[in-house]
Amino acid sequence: MNIKNRLKIMMFFQYFIWGSWLVTFGAYLLNTLHFSGVEVSMIFSTKALAALITPFIVGIIADKFLQAKHLYMFCHAICAIALFYAASINNATLLFWAMLGNALAYMPTIALSNSISYHCLDKDNLDTVATFPKIRVFGTVGFIIAMWAVSLCKLELSAAQLYIACIASLILAIYSSTLPNIETQKKPKQSWSSYLGLDAFVLFKNPVMAVFFLFAMLLGAILQVTNTFGGAFLHDFGKTQEFQNSLIVQYPAILLSVSQMAEVAFILTIPFFLKKFGIKKVIMISIIAWTLRFGLFAFGDPTPFGFALLMLSMIVYGCAFDFFNISGSIFIEKEVNSNIRASAQGLFMTMVNGIGAYFGSILSGVVVDICTHNGVKDWQTIWLIFACYALVLGIVFYYSFNYNYTKNNSVE
Repeated sequence: MNIKNRLKIMMFFQYFIWGSWLVTFGAYLLNTLHFSGVEVSMIFSTKALAALITPFIVGIIADKFLQAKHLYMFCHAICAIALFYAASINNATLLFWAMLGNALAYMPTIALSNSISYHCLDKDNLDTVATFPKIRVFGTVGFIIAMWAVSLCKLELSAAQLYIACIASLILAIYSSTLPNIETQKKPKQSWSSYLGLDAFVLFKNPVMAVFFLFAMLLGAILQVTNTFGGAFLHDFGKTQEFQNSLIVQYPAILLSVSQMAEVAFILTIPFFLKKFGIKKVIMISIIAWTLRFGLFAFGDPTPFGFALLMLSMIVYGCAFDFFNISGSIFIEKEVNSNIRASAQGLFMTMVNGIGAYFGSILSGVVVDICTHNGVKDWQTIWLIFACYALVLGIVFYYSFNYNYTKNNSVE
């Protein structure tokens, strides 16, 4: 089997693991274990906490001490153990620690899977820019197939979804032992501030970049809200007798998977929009899409018209997510000096998936609990609150981010 196909298999399982539980786990916690909104958001915040800790540590180890594939195997083995244990827990505090253990092991594997892919493609003299996206898309396919499998097997409200992720983690840990070796290399000595990405903090001296990173954090606070509570929202329609047998209630994860399908399509449009409109307008489009994502959720339901609104919400998610995450990364790549480019990318991910995602997880849980009365969640109000947040964020961003995208000068 050629290296491209071997890497596609790796990517498929890498994201199949996540797709097995990420979108459906919130519904299990709320509807089956009857956790509060804050408890659910605390458990989901483990991803953000882990993103602040282990990726850079594992990156250093992979660079200087152990082969990347061996670290990759070890991390997924730990994930399998943590997921197996988590599936047996019905206590919120214990589940938080189990899922934190899983997140600490899983989050670095995202970067490791990319590093392994780039190394193998370079070794085979393949164009990484042209080849890697065709490999990475198999990760999205794996994510979608996992969601469909969990939904069609009626496991969205069951701990079995964690067992599926556990088995996939074991398979990937074993499979990764067959991947090519990547020898560690001695690099020039770096300070701990460089290792931690702290060199990039010099960018805050530039008003444009300071505003950009601030809004990266604020927008990062809502990126995972619908992953956390979207499944529970759709399941709650089953409490209304006329909707109990609707496809939305029976297979909510399949509907939510349309969001990931839309991501694949919108990724391909990013170069055109960036060239045509520049980063400010592209991020504005993303914020508008986030406002629509939540607003359409607020008025969607299993009726024909309501279903159309929900479907539109799934489609705009692809634009909302990609136009911010991918475009923001490209903006940094082009505007920051090469000597701090890697640190700047790390800072961007920390602001979005670390600090922003953590506080977003906690505050979204508070909103859900405030809008819960006698055990019934006022989902329309919840989604409208998030929509208003995104709208206000967009207005402030429009008047605060003053960047002329025709400039070619690097940010100092």
